[in-house]
Amino acid sequence: MQLIDGSQAKMVEARLRQLDLHGTEDARPKYERLRSFIAAEVVKGHLRAGTALPSEQQLSDMLRIARTTVRQALAELEKDGVIKRRHGAGTYVNEASSLSRHIGLDVFALVVPGVGTGLWPALQSGLQHAAADLQKQILACNSENDLDRQAHIFVQLIQKRVAGVALAPTSLPLTPAYQVKHLQDSGIPVVFCHRGVKGVDAPLLAVPFREVGRKAGELFVANGHRRAAFFSMHGRSVEASAGYVAGLRETLEKQGGCLPESLMYWGETVSPDVNTQTEALRGALRRMFSDPNPPTAIMASFDPLAERIYLLLGEMGLRVPEDVSIIGFGSAAREGAVTERLTSIVIDEHDIGHRAARVLQEMSDGERPLLDAEKMVVPIDVARGQTLGPA
Repeated sequence: MQLIDGSQAKMVEARLRQLDLHGTEDARPKYERLRSFIAAEVVKGHLRAGTALPSEQQLSDMLRIARTTVRQALAELEKDGVIKRRHGAGTYVNEASSLSRHIGLDVFALVVPGVGTGLWPALQSGLQHAAADLQKQILACNSENDLDRQAHIFVQLIQKRVAGVALAPTSLPLTPAYQVKHLQDSGIPVVFCHRGVKGVDAPLLAVPFREVGRKAGELFVANGHRRAAFFSMHGRSVEASAGYVAGLRETLEKQGGCLPESLMYWGETVSPDVNTQTEALRGALRRMFSDPNPPTAIMASFDPLAERIYLLLGEMGLRVPEDVSIIGFGSAAREGAVTERLTSIVIDEHDIGHRAARVLQEMSDGERPLLDAEKMVVPIDVARGQTLGPA
């Protein structure tokens, strides 16, 4: 262990004073928040191997918490091998902790709003293949786009001390920054897939949502469509939906077309029950196509929604694409009888999974900062199915 001078002691104290254990935003016990903070400071390199920590009493006074709380946090850190405590000598960051940036279950976790449909199977497959090359397994976790369920998953992943998390965050409601920061405070690398979380610095494999809407608009315009509808199950304020609409509207209006408010559907207030969603979609479609000036084309925010619209239009006696065209958004891996028929803007989810695993490994190995904020935009392409035709 190394001796530290007064300036180093002040640096350590300054780092620890950044921690506020009396805020109500973080529901974890105080000892766990203190443990996570110190572990994260070690992982980030702010507290280096051999650095002395203040005594239990000093920490208690500095952070205005009970000494028993401090003792419990330090006991957890010692058990994890992050610190070493010697009677009469003090508490030090363990020399061995600098040799490994990860202590716990050596797996990558994938947390997504669904696992069996849409984009997610290909993303999971890509992550799994890349993780296998890195001698790791993965845990696939389904948040079901539920904020509380996602938070519970994060708690379990922190307890398991996983090696990294690839996260497609919830959109209804939006994931708050503090949920993801719990992972980072515990020294767990996070990489975002598709969209990030405001207030969190982490690598992002970003979908260019505005460009997706623009590309859909170009395809509509090239086929003579000037009046389109937009369908999404997410709120207007969600980055993806806002981007789709902005790009689609911009392209249509340049050619004298329009995307009126009356032809936009937002399902954020609809029950998650599939039957309820279907009835709401059916009602919206009937309203739009009973208008004297109905849309000639529809863009759906993701393929499963486009599939449902395709089937409902058939029930209404409308032919696709003879009466109305449909463009979806999804994975380049086209599986399923209806998915294969869809014309969609697509991204290579398998490649995104591969890249996510590589980025997590770089962060775990210390080759990339834990709080790296690089944004990597993924390319888009077109799956030319059978649901786009002339107006």
